[in-house]
Amino acid sequence: MVYTSNAVDVDSEIANSRAILITAAETKATDGDTVVDALLSLEKNMRAKAKGDPEVAEEMLKSLNGAWRLKFTTGTIDTQKKFGRRINYFPVKAAQCFDTETMTLTNGIFIGDFALLKFFGPFEFNMKSRKLEFDFYDIAVLGVKFSLGRGGAAEIGSATGLGSNNNKKLVDDGKKPFFNWVSADEDIATARGGGGGLALWARDREMEAINAAEKASM
Repeated sequence: MVYTSNAVDVDSEIANSRAILITAAETKATDGDTVVDALLSLEKNMRAKAKGDPEVAEEMLKSLNGAWRLKFTTGTIDTQKKFGRRINYFPVKAAQCFDTETMTLTNGIFIGDFALLKFFGPFEFNMKSRKLEFDFYDIAVLGVKFSLGRGGAAEIGSATGLGSNNNKKLVDDGKKPFFNWVSADEDIATARGGGGGLALWARDREMEAINAAEKASM
C-alpha cells in the first residue's frame, strides 16, 4: 500500500483518538465531551481509512473476536432527548462476547462474574459497510436459559430500557438490530448503534480467559 500525506494524517488522527479513548476506558476520568469528540473523530477517520483499504474491515472483524466491556455510551438519540443530555460512563458491568468462528454473540449484565441477564444469538458482518446485524434468540436469567423467538430480545430491551426502541421498530419492520462498527483492536472497540448513539468498549481479558476455559471443557 502506498502511503500519501493524507493517509499519514488520517493514521495520526486515528492514533490520537485511540489514545484518548484507551485512557477514558481505563480511568473513566476523561471529560465526557472529550470522549465524544474522540469517538466522532475516530468514526470519520476510520471511514476514510476503510474506503481506501479493504483490509481494514477484515482486521476489524478478526479483532472483534473476544469479550468486550461497555465503558462509555452517548445513549440513543431518543434517550438523549428524553433526559436532555448525553449518557456518559456506563455505571454497571455490561459485556458483549463475539465468536467470529461461529458468528455468534452474547450480551450480558453482570454483578462481578455472575451474569444476571444474558442474551444469545447470531450476527452478520458486512465487509463493505462494516455494518453488524444481530438478533438474540435465547435469554438466560440468573443462569436459567430459555428461548425468546425472533424479536423477543428487542421487545424486552424496549420495555426495560436495556435496549433501543429503534431495535424494536427494526424488528417490527422485518429488519435486524445493528451496529455500524467503527473500530476494533487489541484494546478497544467502538461503534454507532442503530439508535444513533456512540459506544466505547474495552477488551475484557479476564472474561476472555473464562470463556476460553469453558469452551475447552465442552
